[in-house]
Amino acid sequence: METLTERQKLILSLVVHDYTKTARPVGSKRLVEKFRLDFSPATVRNELAALTEMNFLRQPHTSAGRVPTEKGYRYFVGTLMQTQELSEENRRMIEHQFFQTQQEQGIDGWMKLAASILAVQSNAISVVSAPMPVRNGLKHVAVIGITGKQILLVLVLDGGQMQQRFITLDEQTSQNELTVIANEINQRFKGMTTEQIRKESQIEKSRDPLMELILKNVLNAMYETDAMKAGEVYTDGISNVLAEPEFSESEDARRALKILEERPALQNFLSRTTWDQKIGGVQVLIGGEGLLANLRNCSMVLARYGLPDTLTGTVGVIGPMRMPYSRNIPTVRFIAGLLSDLVSESLG
Repeated sequence: METLTERQKLILSLVVHDYTKTARPVGSKRLVEKFRLDFSPATVRNELAALTEMNFLRQPHTSAGRVPTEKGYRYFVGTLMQTQELSEENRRMIEHQFFQTQQEQGIDGWMKLAASILAVQSNAISVVSAPMPVRNGLKHVAVIGITGKQILLVLVLDGGQMQQRFITLDEQTSQNELTVIANEINQRFKGMTTEQIRKESQIEKSRDPLMELILKNVLNAMYETDAMKAGEVYTDGISNVLAEPEFSESEDARRALKILEERPALQNFLSRTTWDQKIGGVQVLIGGEGLLANLRNCSMVLARYGLPDTLTGTVGVIGPMRMPYSRNIPTVRFIAGLLSDLVSESLG
């Protein structure tokens, strides 16, 4: 990325701040007058032209001022931005709301409250996914003979999920033999994750074809559960985005909001985007970052919450690229911290 002078950094930062508040292109005269700059409008005009040439700004019309580009927003967020921490009064109010909800409504109430608070604080769309187990350890296996050559495999995982599947054998087998195999699997693999069972079973490969068949189905069932990493998604504040000038009468808003209607796609997107993030870490995606075409005119601020390697979810906001990042980032981080504490207390 190009190296900017201190004056160019200042002017880019001021353009972002002003455009975020007004949604109107910013000109050199306005910058000098509003921010009482020490240099002339002509000097600022030259710097605006240079920033435009480097693709940090763009000019919607020949006679208009400048607006930030995706590149400009990314540089601002990564290099220039100074976050505005939540006030102590605001933090206490939010904590009190969560405490009341914890007493009265439990986890479903936490998710709805987190979505509501984020929507109000950010003036954007909030998204909160319910916490799900990170790795599903094996808790118990039962193998039941049904009729003839058909058996039922019942799988219970540490996170509380249960999987059932029917298996057709090559020949009829007694319930006693099925119970012996189930007991052996429980003894050898209880508490292990999918990957741990796979590695252990390769090291101690069984010579019993029936044992191998049942264990293969156990692994397949666990892989399916592992693939469902995102819980139910709670949203709020859709009217906030529809009220923004960029989306008030635009097809962009309809495309952006369509992803909120397609819950499985949204669940998968949130899980895939934040899965490698550390708990409490904030990720900023500007212009969709190429991940979802419907969000190419939006930005997202996302954080992962919960307990590492145990139970996690995603919390964040979606809005126009012209969002107040300096306020939204600490707000998302604070809510993620509260949800992590609540998950920890509930498991404790």
